[in-house]
Amino acid sequence: MDRAALADFLRRRREGLRPSDVGLVPGARRRTPGLRREEVAALTGMSVDYYVRLEQQRGPQPSEQMLAALARTLRLSTDERDHLYLLAGHNVPRRTPQDAHVAPALLRVLDRLADSPALILSSLGEVLVANRLATVIFGDHSRLTGWARSNVYRWFTDPATRSVYPPEDHERQARSLVATLRAAYGASGPRSRAGELLAMLLAESDEFRTVWERHEVTRRFEDRKTLVHPEVGHIDVDCQALFTEDQSQALLVLTPAPGSEAENKIRLLAVLGHADFPASR
Repeated sequence: MDRAALADFLRRRREGLRPSDVGLVPGARRRTPGLRREEVAALTGMSVDYYVRLEQQRGPQPSEQMLAALARTLRLSTDERDHLYLLAGHNVPRRTPQDAHVAPALLRVLDRLADSPALILSSLGEVLVANRLATVIFGDHSRLTGWARSNVYRWFTDPATRSVYPPEDHERQARSLVATLRAAYGASGPRSRAGELLAMLLAESDEFRTVWERHEVTRRFEDRKTLVHPEVGHIDVDCQALFTEDQSQALLVLTPAPGSEAENKIRLLAVLGHADFPASR
């Protein structure tokens, strides 16, 4: 049981909720953000003193039943619920990454996506395979070795990696990458490759340490992103993910809105590929 991390996780999730999120009336002005401790305790079915002690790092180990109730009260996602169990010292279904071998089912889908940028990622953000359009936008990562293959590692150690996103989106992208790494770390533990990557980034990046302290966790890739190509400019796309059953790999597909300017730009990139554009363009 990691008392300090559990206390921090509970407090941050409690502060991130509004009364209306859990069916409560906001009432008078609140001096603290989010829900009150007594509200969490009442909704969970535990004493206020018990919950306060958990946030103060001095409570006893919660039972699995209590953790399930806490997860419901705090509106945790599946990834966050699993993370809560691990912090409290309980087992959850383990997910064993198979990063070296691309899942055949995902590869079959990727093979049919010629008109949309698509790539298959490991749970640590390593690009395992990408179609032609994805390499045109993100670059060809097939020659990278070691941790340089990980989008998470490159984001915090190689500033050039960020050029594919507009500056105003850098903070959100950093938080998303770190939240994904936390989910992988929570599932596989400190002696895993996720633990090795975490240790390296904590040692090498002040920014990473700051984002890591937010204690955000997710595996959800569904999002809307703005990508930047040096020749065609900004490209707005919807981002959808298809995961393997063990959550170790994800097929990421980027699609523009039909009839949009972004769709025309992607069609142009599909024709021109990696060819140089005339300087006048």
